[in-house]
Amino acid sequence: MLLKIHPDNPSDRQLRIVVECLRRGGVIIYPSDTVYGLGCDITQIKAVDRVAQIRGIRREKANFSFVCSDLSQLSGYSKPIPNHTYKVMRRALPGPFTFILDANSEVPHFFQSKKKTVGIRIPDHKVPIQIVEMLGHPIMTTSIHSEDEIADYLTDPELIHERFMKLVDIVIDSGPCGNVPSTVVDCTGDEMVVTRAGKGDITQF
Repeated sequence: MLLKIHPDNPSDRQLRIVVECLRRGGVIIYPSDTVYGLGCDITQIKAVDRVAQIRGIRREKANFSFVCSDLSQLSGYSKPIPNHTYKVMRRALPGPFTFILDANSEVPHFFQSKKKTVGIRIPDHKVPIQIVEMLGHPIMTTSIHSEDEIADYLTDPELIHERFMKLVDIVIDSGPCGNVPSTVVDCTGDEMVVTRAGKGDITQF
């Protein structure tokens, strides 16, 4: 299904369609402040396996992230965050950043690698934020890659639907997204380290 949802004024009715799909174990492609993402409910292991299969990777090897609605929800899945790290995150979020944090016991065990870390996103986009708020917990996310080396990430939702309509349940059309991924910041050591420079100002790290 290709479902049009306004990026600035999402309809509750349309959001409920997406949330019910996620609760049933569905897989969606959704817009963000960076690139279109591939996601599912973090509690649905079969859906997580579907996402891993679409990406062509094993779940145990994947670096999936969680989309949270705000910092208070984020803290529910990580070990205590040092004050200096929290201050930087508070300035940067919502925004185009993925923060790698030490996971706590609330993170479903099937997400945790040997490093026991979790990537956290709070995108500056109303659609995923309101989906997560309505769902009541984060969605798992990963980027969708294009086979075109020039355009590493797919940006047109109609083209995305053509390619993925047999693999996912819903593609949300909120207009074109960008083709620059989030900046990834590892916060598990004594200092914050940028491990992937993407969209956003990295000088603050």
